[in-house]
Amino acid sequence: MNDDEVEIDLLQLFRALKKRILWIVGAGVIMGGAFGLFSKFAITPQYTSTSMVYILSKETTLTSLADLQIGSQLTQDYKIIVTSRPVISEVIDKLKLDISYENMVSKITINNPNDTRILSITAQDPDPVMAKDIADSVAKTSSEYIGDIMEMVPPKVIEEGTVSDKKASPSNGKNAMIGAMLGIVLVCGLTVVEELLNDTIQTEEDVEKYMGLTVLASVPLREGEAEENKNEQTLRRSHMHNKDDKKKGKQGDRK
Repeated sequence: MNDDEVEIDLLQLFRALKKRILWIVGAGVIMGGAFGLFSKFAITPQYTSTSMVYILSKETTLTSLADLQIGSQLTQDYKIIVTSRPVISEVIDKLKLDISYENMVSKITINNPNDTRILSITAQDPDPVMAKDIADSVAKTSSEYIGDIMEMVPPKVIEEGTVSDKKASPSNGKNAMIGAMLGIVLVCGLTVVEELLNDTIQTEEDVEKYMGLTVLASVPLREGEAEENKNEQTLRRSHMHNKDDKKKGKQGDRK
């Protein structure tokens, strides 16, 4: 396939998309609106709250480089301990929740900012107050578990969670944008597929390309030709009716 054939195909696709521009825009508007409404009325809003704990290697006012390195290593261990079954099960019992361990873990996210010994414990829940309670309870329970059971210096809770008045998800605007993009891509994709599968002869180039024949001449369709043909037929019918009326008039005079 040469460059001219690629260019012609691209032009054909562009023309096909241009012809359906209203369909493309309409699909984007409809799908965007549908996704936005679904996000607003069908998806349960989620709220988040974050507690932070500070990892200590030992109880002392003096901190050496070795202590910092040990603290960084402990931070990675604590990330796993925070969501361990003993800790999460105790949190469920304290808050008197009817929820499984797996579902509770799915509500919790643990982050460790780079080059720090701080763990941020974020909880997500449809109830902003419950999100705060979960985050605070996980932070305190994990700290107690590390100190009592593992006999290590417990992390210090440096910040408790807050009750958020702004939902973390879903984002109605973002979902509407995703829906609009899907609608546009869908119509464009169907148009391209239809154009690629269309093997009918439409232009002179198609005749030369697929049949190997050279087009010597073509008869273009005159603009408004169909309307002119219709007017001519109307005039002919009117003329025929006039002739019939005249014949009937002459026959009446003879009688």
